[in-house]
Amino acid sequence: MSTKVRSDVLRADKAPQPVLAGVKSPAEMFLVKLFAVIPALALAAAVPLAWGWGLGWVDLGLAVFFYTLTCLGVTIGFHRYFTHGAFRANRGLRIALAVVGSMAMQGPVVGWVADHRRHHAYADREGDPHSPWLFGTSAGALAKGFWHAHMGWLFQRELTNAARFASDLLADEDIQRVNRWFPALTAVTLLAPGLAGGLITWSWWGALTGFFWAGLVRVAVLHHVTWSVNSICHMIGDRPFASRDKSANFWPLAILSMGESWHNSHHADPTCARHGVRRGQIDISARLIRVFEVFGWATNVRWPRPARTHKA
Repeated sequence: MSTKVRSDVLRADKAPQPVLAGVKSPAEMFLVKLFAVIPALALAAAVPLAWGWGLGWVDLGLAVFFYTLTCLGVTIGFHRYFTHGAFRANRGLRIALAVVGSMAMQGPVVGWVADHRRHHAYADREGDPHSPWLFGTSAGALAKGFWHAHMGWLFQRELTNAARFASDLLADEDIQRVNRWFPALTAVTLLAPGLAGGLITWSWWGALTGFFWAGLVRVAVLHHVTWSVNSICHMIGDRPFASRDKSANFWPLAILSMGESWHNSHHADPTCARHGVRRGQIDISARLIRVFEVFGWATNVRWPRPARTHKA
């Protein structure tokens, strides 16, 4: 089954169903806070720990590996494939992308996609779940908007209507199964680095530091890089292409975000598989999509075309 985005999904004026599907339950709100706060506290603790002890080459290697794996699961899987249909994937790749993206601990795939499609439908207007411009343009309003866009929106109780914004995923049995696996995949993404660290060093200390650095700290760093695309990349940066919102290209995040910070280019042409469309713009996600295409796992890839780029 293809997860190509339906043309009416991103048009707010044509969808008959409401934007919201109610509110998150107390249990869901607790889990959101847990997933957002615990890794953040670990990141804060990492500064003094890294200064004098507790971080070894094994921890660093595991952190880089799991960061890269789960970040690409979000950028290629959750974002470019499931949300925007930038290419078609065979069944094995589709399931793998859903699994690895879920291991980023940014929520189940259906909810993530529904939120992001809603973001594009109402970009930087009322209805956008995480625009930094919703409160005005004064210094105080922008400070409040930055917090809201970066992570404050996660603590709001409103729930995006998946039946309206992600009906294709709700009808996909494979994706529904992975969606239900999210709690188990959360445990895997936190515990696997500790298990690997313990086995590599053959020590409980290696297991503990692997869990801390490549588990908790890695998740926190990835959270803030992803959230920075929502906040920073809608506030500052270069805007070479016309779009109906305030999305911007912010080059300092290009490598850490695997190409997602070429955000103005993305909003100008949302279904394009490559966001860094200009010479010298690093887009690691697009490079890997090209590898998938060479192996035949990805087809109908929407690469940049001059007509589309110039039109933007």
